[in-house]
Amino acid sequence: MTALMSTLFMFSVLIPSKLWFAPDQPVTINVNANEPVKLVLVDFLGRGIDTQSDTQVTGAKSVDLRQLYPAMRTGTYILYAVPQGKTLPDFVGTPLVVQMRSDKRVGAPTGQLVTRVEPLRYLSMETSEGTMTMAFYYDVAPNTSTNFLALAEEGYFDGQVFHRIIKNFVVQGGDPLGRDPARGGTGGPGFMIDAEFNDRQHQKGVLSMARQGDPLEAQGMMPRSDAANSASSQFFICLDYSRTKALDGKYTVFGKVVEGMDVVDKLAGMPTGAGDRPTNPPEIKKVTVRVVTPEKNPYAKLFAVE
Repeated sequence: MTALMSTLFMFSVLIPSKLWFAPDQPVTINVNANEPVKLVLVDFLGRGIDTQSDTQVTGAKSVDLRQLYPAMRTGTYILYAVPQGKTLPDFVGTPLVVQMRSDKRVGAPTGQLVTRVEPLRYLSMETSEGTMTMAFYYDVAPNTSTNFLALAEEGYFDGQVFHRIIKNFVVQGGDPLGRDPARGGTGGPGFMIDAEFNDRQHQKGVLSMARQGDPLEAQGMMPRSDAANSASSQFFICLDYSRTKALDGKYTVFGKVVEGMDVVDKLAGMPTGAGDRPTNPPEIKKVTVRVVTPEKNPYAKLFAVE
């Protein structure tokens, strides 16, 4: 486990023995509770997963999620530690994201390929116009979410600007060349990630990945693979679904602004010039990745605000 992950888990109640598990390995979670807790597993939409086992734990104990929840199939789950006598949304510690992934390659065998377990995280983005809180769709865009969080943890976005603002459409950032009027919109971290197109809508406040366009799209066709898989770090925040609806299924939705929509509105109202470039580009001052806690759980708002 990385030093960063060890730090994130330092004061947690639920701690995985490692972050990746093969299909034939137990998914071992170490529970360290000062009070009796019940382990509660839900899918990403909050629906409970049945178990025939006693999930109450007192003190320090190791459990195997495969044995506790034999009904788990390929998909994304969240594991909570709920105090005795309580029910969700009450919990202690930091919840875990449990992703049972399948092999997406053409012709690959069906079934589980690997399981990844990590703390449920969100992001605080401080800008010159205020601070936004962002939560992530781990279920439909796991690789995109992981990439975005990793870049944020490494300080990639700090000091960048929102280099493109299209009124009633999108606010775009994530380009290290964004301050350069001649090259803004062309930069990235030096690598690209594959598309994870999904069924989440480009509603106001939604985060989606920018990518290269394909001339075929003007004919109503899907982008070819070289354009579809060209995203890296540039992202946009949606403003008006009547205009962004056309992006559904063609760009990777990976998260949403769940607090700070007033900041989004301020960014959207910035004066712009040629090429939809802000005349005074607003700055991304600092991006901080945080773990979910009982006191701060933006995921409670992720679907409730839609």
